[in-house]
Amino acid sequence: MSTENLSQSPEQPPRKPRVAVVFGGRSSEHGISVVTAGAVLKAIDRTKYDVLPIGITQDGRWALTADEPERMAITERRTPNVAELAESREGGVVLPVDPGNREVVYSEPGSVPKALGEVDVVFPVLHGPYGEDGTLQGLLELSGVPYVGSGVLASAVGQDKDYMKRVFTSFGLKVGPYVVIRPREWQQDESAARKKIVDFAGEHGWPLFVKPARAGSSIGITKVDDLSGLDEAIAEAQRHDPKILVEAALRGREIECGVLEFEDGPRASVPSEIPSPETHAYYDFEAKYIDSTPGIVPAPLTPEETADVQKLAVDAFEAASCEGLVRADFFLTDDGFVINEINTMPGMTPISMYPQMWQAAGISYPELVDLLVQAALRRSTGLR
Repeated sequence: MSTENLSQSPEQPPRKPRVAVVFGGRSSEHGISVVTAGAVLKAIDRTKYDVLPIGITQDGRWALTADEPERMAITERRTPNVAELAESREGGVVLPVDPGNREVVYSEPGSVPKALGEVDVVFPVLHGPYGEDGTLQGLLELSGVPYVGSGVLASAVGQDKDYMKRVFTSFGLKVGPYVVIRPREWQQDESAARKKIVDFAGEHGWPLFVKPARAGSSIGITKVDDLSGLDEAIAEAQRHDPKILVEAALRGREIECGVLEFEDGPRASVPSEIPSPETHAYYDFEAKYIDSTPGIVPAPLTPEETADVQKLAVDAFEAASCEGLVRADFFLTDDGFVINEINTMPGMTPISMYPQMWQAAGISYPELVDLLVQAALRRSTGLR
């Protein structure tokens, strides 16, 4: 054997793809995003991927955070936040804006910036504005970094319930009655805007649901039983979004269905049913996350109903040009299924329905995370 061969260093193993899990954010859903991130960090295969947790504080700072999923859970009826997990109160993480450079940099005031290495894919588990609405997706497109989930357009459509419903109706999907109050309407003539809602109630009856047009996790929603509660409900919705949506109550069963993108296209999960919570007026934030009202998986539907809602969920995914994953929410009424909304980055906490539905379909949580990361790695960035 030659001396040259003896001196060669052993072959280095190939570098594992690096996944940046980005979570938190400036929206009212900050805490649920942190809980979702904890579940993803716990489930992701560390033998297959290197992981970099990056939290966005409620004031918008990108922070390097501890990789400690056990600290990212709801405790004593309280959701966690990024500030508690950040390794520094002042340090910040900077993503590259040059598509030819995926090097992430960490810096603190008075210190030399530190390179954290390249990122191959971002898993953004932010919910609500400044994360799920196309803004973060646009930044990642500019940076040339692949990411899990829908692109800019689908994310924006999925966040704005007004335009979401317009897209659905243009593709022939049935939606419930609703009316929108835009900020300028309210600013120019409150009385006329209020009358618009009262006239809507006169046509469709009470109760009504008043909600922020661009929020999720049932935050800012009020069930209004009569005129006396309307002004307070409007004010609560406007605390989260100046644009509000008012929906007629639909009589029917709440059915959810997940959609996941495979190499051969999107497929629907086993559907679930959300029973009416015993101690809440409807399936609000506390019923979902604090009191953990359990869903029924699989939903007790006929084979025909199951096939119908699965088709409609995929149709909604395609109508909004979604990618990666979606949870589609429906009401099963006497006239069939009515789509309520989609979530382009649904909650993926340990009790969330999206992972439960896929588990019932035979895909475990770690397998689900892997499929999502692999789908993102297959896609190239650019116009989506």
